[in-house]
Amino acid sequence: MNPHLETLPSDFLYHIGYNKEDAKKLFGDVKFVVMGGSSKRMESFAVKIAKAINHPQTEPKDLDMTKTDRFCFYKIGPVISVNHGMGVPSITILLHEIFKLLHYAEAVDPVIIRMGTCGGLGLPAGTLVISDKTVNGYVEEKHETIILGKIVQRPAVMSKPLADEILKAQTDATFITTLGTTMCTDDFYEGQGRIDGACCDYTKEEQIAYLKELHQKGVSNIEMEATALASLCNKAGFKCAIVCVTLLNRLEGDQVDIPPDVYASYQERPQNLVCDYIRGKLAGNY
Repeated sequence: MNPHLETLPSDFLYHIGYNKEDAKKLFGDVKFVVMGGSSKRMESFAVKIAKAINHPQTEPKDLDMTKTDRFCFYKIGPVISVNHGMGVPSITILLHEIFKLLHYAEAVDPVIIRMGTCGGLGLPAGTLVISDKTVNGYVEEKHETIILGKIVQRPAVMSKPLADEILKAQTDATFITTLGTTMCTDDFYEGQGRIDGACCDYTKEEQIAYLKELHQKGVSNIEMEATALASLCNKAGFKCAIVCVTLLNRLEGDQVDIPPDVYASYQERPQNLVCDYIRGKLAGNY
């Protein structure tokens, strides 16, 4: 953790609205921070996990500790449910402030779990992918950023034991759940090799060749946060996991065009698995 933090007389976590003084009394018991892109999805998860762990409150208004309009924030006993927005810049802002909050709170070995949606490679829509490896657009297990005008590369290594534990918690055999390599990109359209964005300077043939190459190199799914999450968690000393549901097989197309009821049911799958895992972990099953 950043040694400069110890020299700060106070520290206001601007984007989540809490300060150093709030941390110990409010968040010292936190064991899990679960995050996803959508605020509505994380409100739904807050209610779901409250029921799963028999929390006395199960209404969103009773769990809501949101203080800003940037990120929603729910606390359910030892679980925080928070949205991270879309993409690396948004999730890294949240992670810095969540990490500092947990540090000031002296929370003991909290686990960070991201739930989300993604595009699959060679996997049918509705598949759950638990990331045991994350790679960047070069298919390298690292995250690259610019700090003080210099390119900085950090390892983006996932916790394989944690991924295995979450896989063991899966009891629903009606769809595929698998460990896999997740590729993180900087963009939904060109960054993920789509041809349906506002700009595109490559052919359909080039796109298909690229996606097939990724598949051959072992990439299971594509999203926009994985390497940032893995690298920052490694740097700060937190274990993390990623559980995403595929909305389509990218080898078959670009458009996410599924009925609303099917989309809603797909979004439930990561939530249900993470709930089962947390409930089992709190019960000492893993």
